Amino acid sequence: MYLALLELKAARGRFLLMGCVVLLVAALVGIVSGFTTGLGDDTVSALRRLPASHLAFSPDAESDQFARSLVPAETLDRWRERPGVQATPLGVSITRGTTDRHTEVDLAAFGVEPGSFLDPGAEDGQPLRGDDQLVISRKLADEGVRIGDTLTVDRLGIALEVTGITARSSYGHVPAGYVTTATWQRIRFTTPGAQAPAAELPQQYGAIALRTTGGAELATADRQFGTRTITLDAAYAAAPGYTGERVTMTSIQFFLYLIAPLVVGAFFGVWTVQRQPELALLRAMGASRRRLLGHTLAQAAAVVLGGTLAGAALASAVGLLVGTEVPFSLPGSSLAATMGTVALAALAGAALTLRRVAEADPMTMLGAAR
Repeated sequence: MYLALLELKAARGRFLLMGCVVLLVAALVGIVSGFTTGLGDDTVSALRRLPASHLAFSPDAESDQFARSLVPAETLDRWRERPGVQATPLGVSITRGTTDRHTEVDLAAFGVEPGSFLDPGAEDGQPLRGDDQLVISRKLADEGVRIGDTLTVDRLGIALEVTGITARSSYGHVPAGYVTTATWQRIRFTTPGAQAPAAELPQQYGAIALRTTGGAELATADRQFGTRTITLDAAYAAAPGYTGERVTMTSIQFFLYLIAPLVVGAFFGVWTVQRQPELALLRAMGASRRRLLGHTLAQAAAVVLGGTLAGAALASAVGLLVGTEVPFSLPGSSLAATMGTVALAALAGAALTLRRVAEADPMTMLGAAR
């Protein structure tokens, strides 16, 4: 270990350069991880907050279910009669509105039944009670909507009084707002400029949210009721852009994990070649292969761990800098897992050079002396 530290000091410029490369790779992986998590939360956080285990859609909606699926009220009644199942309607539509204070916002309208297990309640103000009311997420409040405002849905003229604020949530990067299922049906089915009574609107929902016990046979119920039930996690793919964003960001992370061992391995490979005379001399002086291997791994660990820790600090600083202006989320557990993977990948690259270290021949130095 003493010799490893001496070499680090003697060639500090080279090792500092390599440490900076590891720092940048680790920081980039951490930043990409933060954006991956943040974009995912910004796309499906409203769905993640739903206290449901499954969602039942119409069988013809195999993609973009919340926009294409329509489930009749009769099917809801049959699900409610099913043993071991709690069922409540759900509708999701993206729209736009303007408050009476001329604040224009995009809105992901979640239609729920007041008092059902999907009702989000309210952290501030009053929970959802009537068809002319709206409970907004904290994200809409950040955009300027306040309790007591009247938000009018553009082109439809549906006026909703903001009565409460619930936790931050969004769907498809659009802040969520909660209305009754009757109001959602007006948003979903009303033709702009028409004044159709609520009773004439189709009594259909986008999905049926289910909470099940262990004895519920959902596949059998699907065949009987003409629905297609999937888990709540599987329904995330129905959110606009969710799958594409995750594939893109995960691909970037994957290639960064490949870059780390290649760069570190190349550096230590060149470094080992340059140190062959020194390694041969140490072998001729009686140093064991195990000691030389530990000597090399200690250098690699110092460079990799130092660069990774600095990269983690830089990624965290970027998260603090961007704040809530962009969808970025990097909790401590995720940061630790990401940095651990980077360090292991980089050390694996360094391990590829150990063969040349172990093959250092003392006769090389002895022959050079002759």
